[in-house]
Amino acid sequence: MAAKSLLHSSNPSCFFSSQSNLPNLKRTRLGGAFKTRNLLVKPIKWGSQQSLSFSYKLGRRQQQRGSSRSSVIKCTAEGIERGILIGGGESRETILVGERYKVVALLACVMCLCNADRVVMSVAVVPLAAKFGWSSSFLGIVQSSFLWGYIFSSVIGGALVDKYGGKKVLAWGVALWSLSTLLTPWAATHSTASLLAVRAFFGLAEGVAMPAMSTLTSRWFPSHERASAIGICMGGFHLGNVVGLLLTPIMLSTIGISGPFILFSSLGLLWLSTWTSKVTNDPCNSPFVSKSELRLIQAGKSDSVAKKGNPPSLQHLLSKLPSWTVIIANITNNWGYFVLLSWMPIYFNTVFNVNLKQAAWFSAVPWGTMAVSGYMAGKASDSLIKAGYSLTLVRKIMQSIGFIGPGVSLLCLNYAKSPAVAAVLITIALSLSSFSQAGYLLNIQIAQDFSTALQIQQEH
Repeated sequence: MAAKSLLHSSNPSCFFSSQSNLPNLKRTRLGGAFKTRNLLVKPIKWGSQQSLSFSYKLGRRQQQRGSSRSSVIKCTAEGIERGILIGGGESRETILVGERYKVVALLACVMCLCNADRVVMSVAVVPLAAKFGWSSSFLGIVQSSFLWGYIFSSVIGGALVDKYGGKKVLAWGVALWSLSTLLTPWAATHSTASLLAVRAFFGLAEGVAMPAMSTLTSRWFPSHERASAIGICMGGFHLGNVVGLLLTPIMLSTIGISGPFILFSSLGLLWLSTWTSKVTNDPCNSPFVSKSELRLIQAGKSDSVAKKGNPPSLQHLLSKLPSWTVIIANITNNWGYFVLLSWMPIYFNTVFNVNLKQAAWFSAVPWGTMAVSGYMAGKASDSLIKAGYSLTLVRKIMQSIGFIGPGVSLLCLNYAKSPAVAAVLITIALSLSSFSQAGYLLNIQIAQDFSTALQIQQEH
């Protein structure tokens, strides 16, 4: 229907852009007709059968003459601009990626870096413990020091994102946690207190990543694409474990303890240079997003958000049982996640007596699988919603898989007798755990939709 309405439009500019509309065609007005080089054409009405025949014949004549012509057809249905290049009897199609996909790609990269910076310490702590003679109990203190700051910054970071926007808060977070990563080796050699302080500050800076990512995806993506967007972002997040686990042992053996910390802090500053110039808090303010893509994003917002002008207060949210359900689900999910993230290399090293490089490989496989399964869970969730299934039912199904599956797998881990069997069970647990990304994690964005709608109303 959309294509039919475009064909019957009285304005031909909806079909061809002004800059690329049949270039090199010289037109002169001659007695009620247009002369295009050697081709004499009478004025025709756009939308008629005659106009379609004219377009087809003109295209055929250009191909026969072997000239290089180009035209751009704008497809407003999905907000994608497609360019059809015709030349020398060959035709090819170029797809220009929507701006929202560029935003989610940058978010996936920074989430990858976020987790890679955490994993560096999980691997480097083994040679550090051997060098300074740390006990197992003190190892636990060092590993948990990251969470001292992370606990507070998750709440503070959410408030900062609501006030200043996800772009600015995330940029400051990346700058500060990259600095903390760079200072970690120095702090470890200086004193125990400085190491714990730097790790706590590192957690404080990284705590803003999740609220910023969640808010930006809620603004840049319609509701029926958010599960896929979250799947891509969290896929990058889990992929960071793989990158950190595989690169850190190599850097430790070639450069030394400071090697991986310098590498990942430098990558953070490199990402920051791109982020600050390419992304805005809201697609309405982006100079790069097309009008068709903006209409698609705005049309995909929740109807309830459009009808209500004010977001619910924090007190009102905390008085509701569903809010506490999401909070408890988040606590449960993160408890298992961070235990495995912090202790998996040490688990393989101490329980099965594998060396550090082998432990890193055994630990990397589950996280890599989790990155893929998280994206698949998001696509499956979006497909079920588009097929007409209840949004609530889909979220409950995904969350049930995300909790029951890992629970059963980790119980079976007690009976693993080899590192290969243990790696398989942990891989199954983490892969099924990623279905939670299409469950409770998306429910958080309902409140963010209200906040976004209110801010847009105030700006306009």
